[in-house]
Amino acid sequence: MKLLAPCLPTKIVCLGLNYRRHVEEIKKVTKLSTPSAPLIFLKPSTAVIGPDDKIILPPPPRHVDYEGELTIVIGKEAKDVSEDQVREYVLGYTCLNDVSERIAQNSDGQWTRGKGHDTFAPLGPCIETEVAPDDLKIETYLNGKRCQSSRTSDLIFKVPYLVSYISQAMTLLPGDVIATGTPEGIGEMKPGDTVEVKIENIGTLRNFVVEQG
Repeated sequence: MKLLAPCLPTKIVCLGLNYRRHVEEIKKVTKLSTPSAPLIFLKPSTAVIGPDDKIILPPPPRHVDYEGELTIVIGKEAKDVSEDQVREYVLGYTCLNDVSERIAQNSDGQWTRGKGHDTFAPLGPCIETEVAPDDLKIETYLNGKRCQSSRTSDLIFKVPYLVSYISQAMTLLPGDVIATGTPEGIGEMKPGDTVEVKIENIGTLRNFVVEQG
């Protein structure tokens, strides 16, 4: 039996620079700094794949990184939601790998192409509806080696604020997802690699990295 992606979002709303220690990591190599408001971008729905599916790399030149993320799954249509109402609109939580091709991301000056390739949004393995998102352990493993390890308590902008903030700009539909950002420890994936995103009390999302064709 094969698991499919646990939902089919109309849009994937992602957060950049939303872990304090990741901001410190990024400051060493870029001019980016701690955002004063959530830094949001979108991935297309065609980027979604499920557990054990293949992440297909674009042709060289490329530099493709993993980014393990806690992801909010919306349960009912949400527009202009206040923070104290957010729980009513969240179905649950899952894992997402915000796969990112850095050459395109850096050269374009915005992130759509670098993060929007087909297969660049692995999602799963399930939607956990009974977990509190405030202080979960989040890890990413590359070929069995732990490369990212943090807790969601390090998030700069927390779940209620994010859902409320995003819903002021766009209507969130049932099945839409919000990827809350990645912790420090991002790194490159290459053909033949296996990448796993593990989040406490949710599960493990595993995918395999391959060349086109």
